[in-house]
Amino acid sequence: MKKALPLLFFVFLLVAEESFSQETFPRNDVKDKRSGAFAFTNATIFINSTTKIEGGTLLVRDGKIEKSGKELVAPSGFTIVDLKGKYIYPSFIDLNTSYGLPKVEIPQGGGGFGGSAEQIQTKTKGAFNDNQAIKSEYNASSEFTMDAKTAEKYRAAGFGSVLTFRADGLARGTSVFVTLADDRDNTIVLKDKAAAHFSFNRGTSRQNYPVSLMGYIALLRQTQLNADWYSKQSTKPFKDLSLEAWSASQNLPQIFEANSWINDLRADKLGDEFGRQFIIRGGGDEYQRIAEVKATNAPLIIPINFPDAYDVEDPFDAERTSLTEMKHWELAPTNPAALEKAGIEFAVTSDRLKEKTDLLKNLRKAIQYGLSESTALKSLTEVPAKLLGLQNKVGSLNNGMEANFIISSGNLFEEETIIHENWVQGKRYSLKELNPADYSGKYNLTVDGKPYTLEVSDKPGSHKFKIKVTDSLSVDGKTKLDKNLLTLSFNPVKKRDETVRLSGWRQGNGWVGRGQLVNGTWVDWKADLTGPLDKKEEKKDDKKTIKPEVGEVIYPFTAFGSKEKIKQEEILIKNATVWTNEKEGILQNTDVLLKDGRIAALGKNLTTTGRTIDGTGKHLTSGIIDEHSHIGAAAINDVATNSSMVRIGDVVDSEAISIYRTLSGGVVAVQILHGSANPIGGQSALVKLKWGVGPEELKIKGADPFIKFALGENVKRSGSSTSIRYPQTRMGVEQVYVDAFTNAVEYEKKWKEYNTLPANVKAKAIAPRRDLVDETILEIVRGKRFVSCHSYVQSEINMMMKVAERFGFRINTFTHILEGYKVADKMKAHGAGGSTFSDWWNYKWEVHYAIPYNAAIMSRERVVTAINSDDADMGRRLNQEAAKAVRYGNVSEEDALKMIR
Repeated sequence: MKKALPLLFFVFLLVAEESFSQETFPRNDVKDKRSGAFAFTNATIFINSTTKIEGGTLLVRDGKIEKSGKELVAPSGFTIVDLKGKYIYPSFIDLNTSYGLPKVEIPQGGGGFGGSAEQIQTKTKGAFNDNQAIKSEYNASSEFTMDAKTAEKYRAAGFGSVLTFRADGLARGTSVFVTLADDRDNTIVLKDKAAAHFSFNRGTSRQNYPVSLMGYIALLRQTQLNADWYSKQSTKPFKDLSLEAWSASQNLPQIFEANSWINDLRADKLGDEFGRQFIIRGGGDEYQRIAEVKATNAPLIIPINFPDAYDVEDPFDAERTSLTEMKHWELAPTNPAALEKAGIEFAVTSDRLKEKTDLLKNLRKAIQYGLSESTALKSLTEVPAKLLGLQNKVGSLNNGMEANFIISSGNLFEEETIIHENWVQGKRYSLKELNPADYSGKYNLTVDGKPYTLEVSDKPGSHKFKIKVTDSLSVDGKTKLDKNLLTLSFNPVKKRDETVRLSGWRQGNGWVGRGQLVNGTWVDWKADLTGPLDKKEEKKDDKKTIKPEVGEVIYPFTAFGSKEKIKQEEILIKNATVWTNEKEGILQNTDVLLKDGRIAALGKNLTTTGRTIDGTGKHLTSGIIDEHSHIGAAAINDVATNSSMVRIGDVVDSEAISIYRTLSGGVVAVQILHGSANPIGGQSALVKLKWGVGPEELKIKGADPFIKFALGENVKRSGSSTSIRYPQTRMGVEQVYVDAFTNAVEYEKKWKEYNTLPANVKAKAIAPRRDLVDETILEIVRGKRFVSCHSYVQSEINMMMKVAERFGFRINTFTHILEGYKVADKMKAHGAGGSTFSDWWNYKWEVHYAIPYNAAIMSRERVVTAINSDDADMGRRLNQEAAKAVRYGNVSEEDALKMIR
């Protein structure tokens, strides 16, 4: 009995193998059970970007890599494919596609500042998030289906697998990772729910909130907090499939589409708040701030859609082409090399290329500009596989991996190299004939007895046909070669409508066949080889080995940028007239020493080891401060009635040319305020204007936090007869404030109750949901955040002060405050300051009572008074705006200067 065991065991293995290999899909055709075993011999095989086998053999069986090596012998049953010195590489991987998914149609209009298309609530049916821009419940695998036509384009570029997701919304749900085989969806899906996706684009949502970049960030931030809270509830207080999906996808790779270096930083900063490291889809401009991008520690997915040269022959076109555009055209090809040099891990995407087949052309260009070939290959294979945790399936040619590989004529990154075949999951896709015949040479071409000379040149597989009609006329032939069949057409007199069309087959060393003359007559033709082409002297082309010379990166990357970031210096300014703005008043012939960014000394006969500037005959004052500005931000307004959760600080734009221009007017610091679209606007950013630094370096560290409120016509939508957003009256505006402060106080009570629970009870309790709106408003009530309130008419100014006093805080600043002269005494009693225009008036109904004496009157009532710009152009001449208080109100020059200091 024991002797039968091996035989029984063998039979069991056969049955088991047959059982395991059975398919659940019924077939109605003759099934091919052959294993698909291939041995690719005599090839240069790139197992990965660093491991290469010269003259090696690659064994493939049943769609998987079985083995590779230098002197492998093909096992019995393997089909041998002699590659005769060709190259094998892993097929490429693209992490940024919508392959196989329905196209997203973006509706026009909606949201914003009013109109018939305004949409307050979500229109998504079902138990989903109340904001349509949050689509985390979406799974691409539920809609994916193989797309043969698109797959063919990807394969022609060298791709064997892609990550595909739906580019719709701020939270986009999960993607699916698939191969590009023409096969059933069941067999080509390698991983469903492969990654979670996010962006700064709300997509198809047309809700009023959010409509700005800072609103997008605020919504993502709040949704993360909501999901964290919701996931902790054992008994859910409501059903939100979007929040459930958000939490369920936390352990997946997190991919954020940012599309520019500055958004790379914003996405990373958002991720840092919640301990998440995003994989960031960049914009291809990371070279502009490589140090800041490096500091994110984020791996990147980068496009290589380098811009075409601008047509500047027309002087008007040249005038419209900015320095930033020209510099990016020049330096964009350096981006991959800059990332490699900085040690930043990145994958390359074909997204936004005009043609997928431009991929290698552009990568070769990047190599010319300094990118190494090994990193180029790695960015297309190993890195994308690693980022998805699929390095044991795709991205290299190790044993057991998916048989996704390409066969090329030579080094993949040489200009003349072509891809012959792309094998996906062990299935062959022919792109260019693997071993095309060499037909080059001279031929006697005879068409209906008429002789021509035919020259066939260039390499096999890409032959060019030229027909010599007469001694002085040669024309190009249009051809199609398919194995031994040839289609050839040419215009014997170079007229488009006079074409000879020939079709034939290989015979001996030439072709024979039938065709039609210009007049349609059918004739016989033949072409006989007479000898080789005349040898031409080969020109050496060294352009591939010479790194192109390019200009330097400038900071910021715009007009008036500098090659080096501005550094602090020790500077002595001598013999200036110094306006101290202090009790010392104006000092004549005085020296000022600047050291470590501060005023180190003030006096006479000072010395320095640094730079000296002669201030003789010149005046030195402290820098101008603009209390109300909108420069240097990528977004200004969001339009939720209460937008206290949005933060200008999230969208500071260090590249704004208005910073340079405002600096030229002596302004050194500004409060970047949210706009006045809503009663409660967003949080301010207080910045020092530094030309050439990054966005975080502009922010004043430790500055008191501020927020923008607004009263009047803007917030009640006086300019729109169709707006449906609340409020629409001035008394409605008051109620918005009362409700907001009341809700914040109630919110505080919930947290106090939770925080005072006994430790054993608290350990089992769920903390209240964090609400960024209530948290911000509560900061105001508790004196931790200060209000700058857009205002015009005295009735609303009085209302705002009374509401604040009702809740126990004070309005810090009434800005604009054009009727401040009417209520200056009440402002003084309340403790509010006034920041006003010097003489703007009559630009809408509620400013009809503005007077140029406003600043002077408020100041005389001992209200802290400032003059602001609210305008990028006016911000350059605030000294002149302050001078109007001297002209109209007899304010002293020193006191007028204090209004802008």
